[in-house]
Amino acid sequence: KILPKAFESLFQSFAQIRTGQHLYKDYQLLAIDGSDLLCAPNKTDPDSYFPGANGQRPYNLLHLNALYDLLQHTYLDAVIQKRRCQNEHTALVDMVDRSPVQQAILLADRGFESYNNLAHIQEKGWKYLIRIKNGKPGIICGFDLPDSDEFDLFFPLLLFRRNTREAKALSQDKNRYRYVHNNSRFDFLPTTTRKHDPFFFYELPIRIIRFKIANDTSETIVTNLDADDFPPGEVKRLYALRWGIETSFRDLKYTIGLLHFHSKKPEYLFQEIFARLTMYNFSELITSTITLQQADRKYCYKVNFSVAAYICRKFFHGNISSDSINILLSKFISPIRPGRKRPRKMCIRPNICFVYRVA
Repeated sequence: KILPKAFESLFQSFAQIRTGQHLYKDYQLLAIDGSDLLCAPNKTDPDSYFPGANGQRPYNLLHLNALYDLLQHTYLDAVIQKRRCQNEHTALVDMVDRSPVQQAILLADRGFESYNNLAHIQEKGWKYLIRIKNGKPGIICGFDLPDSDEFDLFFPLLLFRRNTREAKALSQDKNRYRYVHNNSRFDFLPTTTRKHDPFFFYELPIRIIRFKIANDTSETIVTNLDADDFPPGEVKRLYALRWGIETSFRDLKYTIGLLHFHSKKPEYLFQEIFARLTMYNFSELITSTITLQQADRKYCYKVNFSVAAYICRKFFHGNISSDSINILLSKFISPIRPGRKRPRKMCIRPNICFVYRVA
């Protein structure tokens, strides 16, 4: 009986609670990323249905694009796409353009590398910090860059679509002018031009930074952050914070329960996703109010999110009073161990049949 848009509207309204309270040099630190969601097979939805191969069972895939506040640990926006119609660039543009945030630094991985994305973030008045590919294809292709593992260079880039002799002559200066093909989406230049039309340029000043993360590995970042306020060392530390959205996906799937659904139809699946995003934000906001007394220990401690989500769910159902929730949350804590890392295990997990699920 509930409209499919109800839970999305509830999530959008709830996401604005206490936003903007945790800042980094007067900026909100935001990260954007996507994650696939495995659903029960549904042949009536061809945009997300996969028949399976090599003995694999059929399944449906949805793609969750999310905008995440790295310091407040809450989701601010989300766009759900069916896997065969997935377009992360469109999702980024939609979330950036409609966001009420005034000042932000947006962190993203290589999947969001695009001149159009950079232009939309720039027009919003935000700063960006996006990892790009070290070779072809990508933004870095065509620049005259030093053959070194570390550098920090500024390029006052001018983008244009004209493909005339004059334009080709300008393209010889690779670090200043860049031709954008008509087949490439760029919303701030006309898609078609005639000979007598004026020459349109779009100014996109960018800064390309390369730094080493290991003895034989380097990463390349494109940003519009000021070099004086954000030197390469700070940019490197700042980009490392992007991993917070990856760990949030883990908690969202395994702790909140986004791995398993109770529906097959897309509109009901969307309801479940937005409901769990709201529950994640609710648990994080409740947990953030707990003040722990840090004793003389080796590590600092925080509230264990897995237990906190369970307690918050009990509180939401009315099984725990508001007076006791703070006491319970402060009892279950876990140490913060910075610098820990382990190899990432990538494996395919089939969806669980409805018969074997616990309601």
